[in-house]
Amino acid sequence: MKNTIKILAFTLATLVSGNAFGQSISDIYKNVEFKMPTVAETSFPATSVNIKNFGAVSGGIVKNTEAFRRAIDETSQKGGGTVVVPRGIWLTGPIVLKSNINLHLEDGALVMFSRDFADYPLVDVSFEGLNTTRCKSPISAKGATNIAITGKGVIDGNGDAWRYVKKGKMTDGQWKELLSKGGVLSDDKKIWFPSESSKRGFESTANFNIPEKLTTREQLESVKDFLRPVMVSLVSCDKVLLDGPTFQNSPAWNLHPLMSSNLILRNLTVRNPWYSQNGDGLDLESCKNVLVYNNTFDVGDDAICIKSGKDKDGRDRGIPTENVIIKNNTVYHAHGGIVIGSEMSGGVRNLHASDCTFIGTDIGLRFKTTRGRGGVVENIWVSNIDMTGIPAQVIGFNMFYEGNSPIIEDDQNADNEKRKEKDIPVTEETPVFRNVFFKNITASNSYEALLLNGLSEMNLKNIVIEDSYFDTKKALTIVDTDGITLKNVKIKYTDGTSATIYNSKNVDISGLTLESSRTPLVKVIGSKTKAIKLPKGISGDKLSISKDVPKNAVK
Repeated sequence: MKNTIKILAFTLATLVSGNAFGQSISDIYKNVEFKMPTVAETSFPATSVNIKNFGAVSGGIVKNTEAFRRAIDETSQKGGGTVVVPRGIWLTGPIVLKSNINLHLEDGALVMFSRDFADYPLVDVSFEGLNTTRCKSPISAKGATNIAITGKGVIDGNGDAWRYVKKGKMTDGQWKELLSKGGVLSDDKKIWFPSESSKRGFESTANFNIPEKLTTREQLESVKDFLRPVMVSLVSCDKVLLDGPTFQNSPAWNLHPLMSSNLILRNLTVRNPWYSQNGDGLDLESCKNVLVYNNTFDVGDDAICIKSGKDKDGRDRGIPTENVIIKNNTVYHAHGGIVIGSEMSGGVRNLHASDCTFIGTDIGLRFKTTRGRGGVVENIWVSNIDMTGIPAQVIGFNMFYEGNSPIIEDDQNADNEKRKEKDIPVTEETPVFRNVFFKNITASNSYEALLLNGLSEMNLKNIVIEDSYFDTKKALTIVDTDGITLKNVKIKYTDGTSATIYNSKNVDISGLTLESSRTPLVKVIGSKTKAIKLPKGISGDKLSISKDVPKNAVK
């Protein structure tokens, strides 16, 4: 009987998932370049309860925190099952998931989280890759096994109650409307805060939302409004399914699985306002055996972001993100479509991404880190990615990332992320990016095709791009790399130098075709440059080699 129930449940889940591409889950594992373990899937008992039976009242006025708690706790005590959220608006404080619970939102269900900060006590968490203290997440689970959030409903984190907002990210009309709601402004009038507490918290940090100047619980309580939680926090969980709902308006990051395994995220709509500070879509941190497919993202920061902790905290944890498949996702606004870093101190390895579309995403495929991180990123395969309207890089590696948006905002300084030319010893704090492969990447109406920017002491190593086409304003820049290969790559560009190669070695761009109304010019610079293979016909006035480049370095 139990086996029959499991088969029926799996069949129903498959039907409900409504994969737009018509593939079964087995199709997701096809054409993956590494040995990918089969992700262990969820399976729930036949027990089903409705939150209305526990006193829940719809309408968005009455808090239903206790009804959610009772429904989950009692179902858990009976061995688990499905907790059904029916059509309606359901106001609530934090929801804590337990093992063997499927929180199922029926079509038309809206779970709206409370704007009352008193509902969210301070808890010890990891945020921005560091061990810290934040407010309790609207949805959380810790150490749970076999959990799910499913259905066609909507989960809204009421993030606009929490977030500070930069004036430069809004229209004049939006800014005027925001000011009419109250709150306080920064001294320069360029940032709006929901409260004085939020402003004090902002002024207490210089490190990505972590108020390092405040150490005691009393001090942290005084800036509680600033300590925005991620909306969905899943810590040390195993067998997790997110299938179907819309997740939106998160206080900070939207979905944050941390140190978890056997995750399936599919058929989701994840969205935040474009102006939402730290409004990431998915931050997958120190997780293994993960499927991310058939989702749509339209967010205020990075869309699909792969992390593994930051600096010493991340290195001490020492848990990489590994064995990840990302397929058939669409990204609209985001700082990056698929992103690795910048918190990658525990490493990232064995990741396959394919068949995704990015529309107006700031950077398409984004790789970022900085000195001090440490960590090794390796064995990354990306293929069949289509992009249009990318205002920064189609493929971008930035090893000097200091937290700026790809499109520099009014309160940011591009100088923060400029190269610092000095000899730095290689230590455990040195980040490593190597063995990254791109195939069938296309981009139109975009700004810059390729920026490959490594470190002088630790070059980007073994980056291969093949069978790709870029229609961009600028072509490519290659800096501090070792082993760059372009095969059957065409860049149609309009402005600037076609290619700049600086202090790089073992660079083979002989398979590159440059198309422009301008005469192509390839610049080769730097005393460390050697073993450079250029496309046929790049010579004479099409080639500039600086005096410090060793003889016979360019072929």
